[in-house]
Amino acid sequence: MQSNDTQELYAEIERIKQAILGKLQRHHGATLKDATPFQLYRSIVSTVRDQIMAQLADSRARQKDQYSRKLYYLSVEFLLGRSLHANILNLLATDAYQAVLTELGIRMEDMLREESEPGLGNGGLGRLAACFMDSLATLRLPAMGCTIRYEYGLFRQRIIDGQQVELPDNWLEFGNAWEMPALEDSVEVHFGGRLEEEWTDGKLTLNHVEYKTVMAVPYDMPITGYSTDMVNTLRMWRARAPKSSEQPRFSPELYAFAVEERELAETISGVLYPEDNNYEGKLLRLKQQYFLTSATLQYILADFKRTYGNDLYDLPEKVVIHINDTHPAMAIPELMRLLMDQEGYGWDEAQAIILRTVAYTNHTIMAEALEKWPEEMVRIQLPRVYQILEEINRRFCDRLWNLYPGQWDRIAKLAIIAYNQVHMANLAVWGSFSVNGVSQLHGEILKRDTFHDFYRIMPEKFCAITNGITHRRWLMLANPLLTALVEDAIGDGWREEPERLIELKRFKDDAAFVEKYGQIKRKNKERLARWFEREQGVIIKPDFLFDVQAKRLHEYKRQLLNALHIMVLYNRIADDPEYEITPRCFIFSAKAAPSYRRAKQIIRLINAIGAMIEKHPRARAMLQVVFLENYSVSAAEILIPATELSEQISTATKEASGTGNMKFMMNGALTIGTMDGANVEMHDRVGSENIYIFGARAQEVEQIYATQSYQSINIFERNQEIRKALNQLLDRTVLPEQGAFQDIYHSLLFGDYGGMPDPFLVLKDFGSYSMAQQRVGSDYKNQKAWNKRAIVNTAMSGWFSSDRAIHEYNQLIWKLDPVDFED
Repeated sequence: MQSNDTQELYAEIERIKQAILGKLQRHHGATLKDATPFQLYRSIVSTVRDQIMAQLADSRARQKDQYSRKLYYLSVEFLLGRSLHANILNLLATDAYQAVLTELGIRMEDMLREESEPGLGNGGLGRLAACFMDSLATLRLPAMGCTIRYEYGLFRQRIIDGQQVELPDNWLEFGNAWEMPALEDSVEVHFGGRLEEEWTDGKLTLNHVEYKTVMAVPYDMPITGYSTDMVNTLRMWRARAPKSSEQPRFSPELYAFAVEERELAETISGVLYPEDNNYEGKLLRLKQQYFLTSATLQYILADFKRTYGNDLYDLPEKVVIHINDTHPAMAIPELMRLLMDQEGYGWDEAQAIILRTVAYTNHTIMAEALEKWPEEMVRIQLPRVYQILEEINRRFCDRLWNLYPGQWDRIAKLAIIAYNQVHMANLAVWGSFSVNGVSQLHGEILKRDTFHDFYRIMPEKFCAITNGITHRRWLMLANPLLTALVEDAIGDGWREEPERLIELKRFKDDAAFVEKYGQIKRKNKERLARWFEREQGVIIKPDFLFDVQAKRLHEYKRQLLNALHIMVLYNRIADDPEYEITPRCFIFSAKAAPSYRRAKQIIRLINAIGAMIEKHPRARAMLQVVFLENYSVSAAEILIPATELSEQISTATKEASGTGNMKFMMNGALTIGTMDGANVEMHDRVGSENIYIFGARAQEVEQIYATQSYQSINIFERNQEIRKALNQLLDRTVLPEQGAFQDIYHSLLFGDYGGMPDPFLVLKDFGSYSMAQQRVGSDYKNQKAWNKRAIVNTAMSGWFSSDRAIHEYNQLIWKLDPVDFED
C-alpha cells in the first residue's frame, strides 16, 4: 500500500503534467509532439507561476491585514539569474517537476537554458541584492526590491583575437515570462524646466513649469521564499513617453518638445550603466537614478496613504527605505520635495520623517565610486531638488561651522555641495538613520577614514553587517551532488538553518566521507570541462588544479597580479628543463567596463599569456590559461562548484566585503587572498591552516598611501623574475604587437599623471603571493589532506549565508515583523 506522501506526490505529478499540456494547447496551440523548446519552457513557467501568484495574493493580503512594516530596497542592480529552477526549488517541487519532465521526455537542463538571464545587474552589488531578496522572502519579512527595467543589460562579452568585444544584451527580446505590469501604479517623473514663485495669502508656493515628463510604468517579478508561502516582489520601472507626446498637436514647438520627451523616455530605461566618461553619459546616469527614486517614492507614499490614511507622520513606523550604495541617494531630497510640495509639511517636519525612514549601505571606499554630480547639471535637470539640496547643505554647513569654526577644508569634505559638485555619499550619510559597512573591516575603515568626521558627530548611525549569500542557489541549486552528500551526513536542517553546516566539520576525519567529497569535486570539474567544450570549444583537463579568479575586472582586484605570476611560472618552465610544478588550469572570468582601457588591456594580456603557453609543449603540459566569456549567474553555477582554489587577491582595504569568496568557500574551494573585506572573517572561522593569506595588511597599506613612500622601481631592480616578466610586456615575447602592454608597464613602474607608481601594490605583494602559491602547489599533491581542508571550508560557510545577514539587518536597522501565515 502506498503511503499518503507517495499518493500526494503522484497526484502532484499528474496535476503538473496536465497543467503543462493544457497550457501548451491553450496558450500556444501546440501539442507535446510539435511544441518548440521555447513553447515548452513558457508552459512550464506558466504552471509554476500560477502557484506563485496564488501565494503572492495571499502574502499581500496578510501584509495589509497585519499592518506590517515594509522594507523598500532601492538598488540600481539586481543580478537575479534565471528564475525557473530557483522558484521550483523554493516551492519544494524539484522532485515533482523532474518526474513530470522525465515522463514527458523533456530534459530539465534544456528548459533552463531557454530562459534569458535578466540584464538587471552586473556584479557583486546586484547579486547581493538578489540574495537579500531571497532571504527576505524566506524569513517572511515584507519587502519590495525597486530598480529600473533596463531594456539592455551591461553587454554580452565576447573574446575575439584575445580582446573583449561588447555586444548588445537584449535580454527582453522574447519577453520576460515572470513579470506582471502594474499599470495602475504608473507615475510621472519630471526633468528640466524652471521654478516660478507664487505668493498666496502670505505663503510662498513654488511651481515647476516647462518640464519634460517621463512616465514610470512598473513591472513586478515575484520573489519566492524557500519552504514558505511568503512571496515578495521586485518592482522594475520602465520609462516611456506620456501619451500627450505620442500624438502631439501639430505645432512645430509642441512637436519638437514631444520628440524630446520620447527620446528622453527611450534612453532612461534603455541600458544598465551607460558610460559616464563624458557629459552625456553622466547626465543619463543622473536621470536614471532620479527616475528610479522619484517613481519609487511616489508609489511608497501613495501605497501608505491607501493603507493608513493621509497622515505621514507615522511613515517611519510602517516604512523603511534602504538605499543600496549611493546610486539611489536622490531618494533623500526627493522625499523632502514630495513631503513639502505635495503633502504640505514644513521643512523641519519633513526632515524629521526622513531621518527616521532612510537607511544607507556603503559598498566601497574607492573615491571614484563615491558618486559626485556636477552642481550645474543637477540645477538644470532637477531644479526643485537642487534647491532642496542647497538648503540641506546650508543648514548642515551652519552646524559644521559651529563644530569646526574656520576649518573650511574640513567642512568642505563633509558638505553636500562643495567645489561645484554634489557629493552623494555625504548626502546619504546625512539623510540616513543608519549607515553600514558590509564587513567588519570595512565598517572600521568607514569610521576611521572614509566617514571619520561624520562618525565623530553622528556615531550612533554607524554599524557593520557582513555580507552573505543564499546557500539555496549557491549550494543546493548549483551543486546538487554536494548537497546530497551533506544531507546524507547531517540531514536537511541546514537548508533553513545554514549555520548547521558546521556539523560537517566532524566528517573531515571520516575517510569514506573525504573520498566521496573528492569524487564530487572531480565530477563537478568534469561537468565544467564539458561546459567549456560545448560553449567555447575549449578543452580543459580535469586532472589539473582548477585555479579561478572570477569577478569584475578592476585594477584593485588585481587580475594583473595573477597574470604576472603565471608569466613567472612560464619563464621558470621555459628557462629550466628540470623545473616542474603541480599542473594547474588558471580560469579567469571578468567584464571590463567598455571605457576602462587598462582593464581591457589586462584581459588582452591574460589571453595572450594563454596563447603563449599553448605554443610551448613543455609549458602547456603544466599550465593552462582560459578565459570564460560573458560571466553570468548561470556560468557561475557551473564554475564555482568545480573550483579548487579561489583567488580573492584585492589590495587590502579596497574590497569592502566580497561575496564571490563566500560562494567558492561554500563549495569547497580553498581561498588564496589578502586580509581584505570578508576574507578576514573567513580566515577567523576556518583557521590559518585552511586558507592561504598573503600580502600587506590594511594598516600597512594605509600607511603607504599616507606617506607615499612606496617605490615599485626598487622591487623591479631587485627581483630578477619580476624584471624579466615586465620587460616581456615590451619586447614582444607575450604579443608580437609593438607597445600593446606599454601602458601596464608604465603604470606599475612610473604611475599615472604624477600619481604613485603601482597604486594597487601589485609588485609589493608579488613575493608574498608567489610563496603562498608555492604552498598551494605543494599542498595539492596530498589530495586527502586537501579535501579535508575543503570540507572545513564548506562546514564553516554557513555563517556567510544571507539569512544571517538579513537577520542582522532586521535586528539592527529595519525592525520588521515576519508575516504570520497561521489562520
